[in-house]
Amino acid sequence: MARVLVPLAEGFEELEAVTIIDLLRRAGVEVVTAGLAPGPVRASRQTVIVPDTTLDAVLDQDFDMVVLPGGMPGAKNLDQDARVKALLRRMAEADRFTGAICAAPMVLANAGLLSGKKATSYPGFVDSMGLADVTYVAEPVVRDGNVITSRGPGTAMDFALTLIEVLVGRARREEVEAALLRPAKA
Repeated sequence: MARVLVPLAEGFEELEAVTIIDLLRRAGVEVVTAGLAPGPVRASRQTVIVPDTTLDAVLDQDFDMVVLPGGMPGAKNLDQDARVKALLRRMAEADRFTGAICAAPMVLANAGLLSGKKATSYPGFVDSMGLADVTYVAEPVVRDGNVITSRGPGTAMDFALTLIEVLVGRARREEVEAALLRPAKA
């Protein structure tokens, strides 16, 4: 079974985090939510989520993917956490997947994971960092190798469905998507 870690920092974007967690679990993926500190985590719009565990408790565990929800100041809090950056680098070195949405792709960039890659983010984050070795693409979801990025709350479902496809295949993605009754694309 695929295993995914979703770190939750104070100020994360609720819609992104819950969409990622929910859809991956619907697909049969084991999702572990981990707070940067013990206890409940307050999101950007004051929703309080109780993570499964703490980041310290799972740092030495194996995951197939680490996914960072965006939101502010959540993404900034992730970016300022040395454990998160070290974990992301270890994932990249092990040829594992990393994903980030909204403002959180800046964490991937600051950890060196976007170098030489195509990526997207909420406008004004990765595109304004002046990274000459990153190709910014204004698309809902961008996958370049083992790095998957997305733009924001409105693209969270597309992002999560892409993560499902990468982790457990196109057929499982289609099953989950059909059950969501998403409108057909024009």
